[in-house]
Amino acid sequence: MERESSDDEEDRQNLIDENERKLPHRSGFQIEDFKSRLSAHRFSFNKRYLFAIFPPLFILLIYFTTDVRNLFTTSISIVKADSPTDRMRESELRALYLLRQQQLSLFSLWNHTAFADSAPIPSNSSNSTLDFSTRQVLLSSADFKSALLKQISLNKEIQQVLLSSHPSGNLSELVDDNGDLNFGAYSFNRCPKVNQNMSQRPTIEWKPRSDKYLFAICLSGQMSNHLICLEKHMFFAALLNRILVIPSSKFDYQYNRVLDIEHINNCLGRKVVVTFEEFTESKKNHLHIDRVICYFSLPLPCYVDDDHVKKLKSLGISMGKLEPAWAEDIKKPKKRTAQDVQAKFSSNDDVIAIGDVFYANVEEEWVMQPGGPLAHKCQTLIEPSRLIMLTAQRFVQTFLGKSFTALHFRRHGFLKFCNAKEPSCFFPIPQAADCISRVVERADTPVIYLSTDAAESETGLLQSLVVLNGKLVPLIKRPTRNSAEKWDALLYRHGLDGDSQVEAMLDKTICAMASVFIGAPGSTFTEDILRLRRGWGSASHCDEYLCQGEQPNFIADNE
Repeated sequence: MERESSDDEEDRQNLIDENERKLPHRSGFQIEDFKSRLSAHRFSFNKRYLFAIFPPLFILLIYFTTDVRNLFTTSISIVKADSPTDRMRESELRALYLLRQQQLSLFSLWNHTAFADSAPIPSNSSNSTLDFSTRQVLLSSADFKSALLKQISLNKEIQQVLLSSHPSGNLSELVDDNGDLNFGAYSFNRCPKVNQNMSQRPTIEWKPRSDKYLFAICLSGQMSNHLICLEKHMFFAALLNRILVIPSSKFDYQYNRVLDIEHINNCLGRKVVVTFEEFTESKKNHLHIDRVICYFSLPLPCYVDDDHVKKLKSLGISMGKLEPAWAEDIKKPKKRTAQDVQAKFSSNDDVIAIGDVFYANVEEEWVMQPGGPLAHKCQTLIEPSRLIMLTAQRFVQTFLGKSFTALHFRRHGFLKFCNAKEPSCFFPIPQAADCISRVVERADTPVIYLSTDAAESETGLLQSLVVLNGKLVPLIKRPTRNSAEKWDALLYRHGLDGDSQVEAMLDKTICAMASVFIGAPGSTFTEDILRLRRGWGSASHCDEYLCQGEQPNFIADNE
């Protein structure tokens, strides 16, 4: 350190000497006068003194020509960004943003209230969970209360933001807690669950005789129709004190891949259903249906054609001729009572069949109630298998989370089907997107699970139009199998992956678990989801059919 100091001193001395040797030349009269004064005051003027004098003069000049306080305040504010002034400014900007959000929310509430007041009430409500006009009144009132509570909460948040930059920074310290409002049991949930009152539902006991069987025949439509048909067959079997025989997979769907048959027996605490294989074993391969009593006589007795009769006989089943119980057309089914069924279908024969009862209208309010018409200890009797239930739960945990809206968006073949109805139920995608956005806003869910048979061109357009608060609401579909994802490992491990019926039941299960469900009007797939939601207690006051109460804003001509 000493060596470095001495070198610095030597360099400075050399620099001074060099500067003193290089003084500038001056004119003659100035030099003589200046020399005399310098010699009198013994003052040696050089560049070193210029450097010493110039900075103080410059500072004095700046001081008298510039607002020094503003200059240094600016620089200090840049360096010290966490000053009280900046915190207050940040709080004010945040409060302004929240006030803007509150303004938009209040304006939206105004528009929705105006819409609820002016919206026409439809004359019929089809098979809605709640009557539409009743639901409209209930929701407008509940929505209004919920929205007001939400704005009060937002107002309190704005107050807290504005106070956060002050020394106390706590609203409770500045406001008397006794003056705060108490909202009691009210909450911000605008889509509460429907109270099903399961314990008060009317039911009958199913106590079949061990030697009497009802052979189920379900032929109309696809799997959803068949499940509804099976549920009605269970009701008929209970009324007639018979064990229900589940159809063979060679004649019907492979039910054991999507349903847990033994679950039904466990719920009743006794043997009430048997598989076709169990039935065959009990009859020692002597398979005979003693009587086939048809519920429907038109357009075909029992709704069974010759091809299905041949399939039954190919299973080794012999049967008598088809006997209509009464004149009944599937296009105009009459309302029937439990007593009507018992009077027309009771028999001492060991094995009877009734034929397809999907369209049967027997004690419909009783059959359609949550949990069904039978006394049992479970939520529902016909429900997805345990493997499908677990897979649905894993999918929800992976992709959706607790709060989501489910949408059954039926499109394939639905255009012609809907346009044959009055009014049509096939909506243009922009109109559908607007209806979906309104439900999602009310439900306050971040994502939508999409169960659909629509083409990518339609779902892509729908995704681009489902917008809430300026942001797209993601439409999530089940992805194709990927070994890196484990949510569907159970299905793969048990050889159930790739089965279209298993995938359809998985879709139903996910939709039945949703916070809110938007269904396709006229679809039995949707009706089966609503049945599960009623039974599981997941049905919401916001559940509805797509664009319920509206008509398509454009309808194509018929062929």
